[in-house]
Amino acid sequence: MVATTVPVRRASNLTRYAALAAKLALSALLLSALIWPDLSGIKGKASTARLVVYPLGAMVLPLWWWAYGRTRSKLHRGFPWAADLLMTLPWLVDLIGNRLNLFDTVTWWDDAMHFLLWGLLTAGVLLAFATPTLSRGLTTFAALGFGATAAVVWEVGEYYAFIRHSAELQTAYTDTLGDLTLGTLGALLAGLTVHQARHRKAA
Repeated sequence: MVATTVPVRRASNLTRYAALAAKLALSALLLSALIWPDLSGIKGKASTARLVVYPLGAMVLPLWWWAYGRTRSKLHRGFPWAADLLMTLPWLVDLIGNRLNLFDTVTWWDDAMHFLLWGLLTAGVLLAFATPTLSRGLTTFAALGFGATAAVVWEVGEYYAFIRHSAELQTAYTDTLGDLTLGTLGALLAGLTVHQARHRKAA
């Protein structure tokens, strides 16, 4: 019993430290964007909106847990650090990508991020809010429902925030269709992966 408990506890601690480190790194990048906006990589890309939405996105789970989730002991035995990490990484990776100008210099970067980051975010939401007893079909439907809806909201926000007044407007339709498709596929993969991981853990 001790031999199996110790590795699990170490893994849990590593996940917690990783989640906290991700939040610290995100905070540092957001602060640097405020101090040195020209070096942030998000200037001219709805920087004000990002500086508001990104910290909210990273803190929504801790805030929910503090206000309501910690009373749901039947669903969680403790704060869901793995979900928190997964829900923080998309905002952090996006900021890093912009800071290094990867979205404008690497042709496949934007497409890869829409697939990967939407998958991470959807996986985090499922781990945090979807009951582990859901079937594969219901888990997948929940993933698609959240992922596709969030992708639409993101694209609408991008359009109104900066695309409609930028040179990207000429190719926005095609790009948006591709982004929505990749985000939905990332959410689909997240749903299947989360269900499979929970099924193996239960077995």
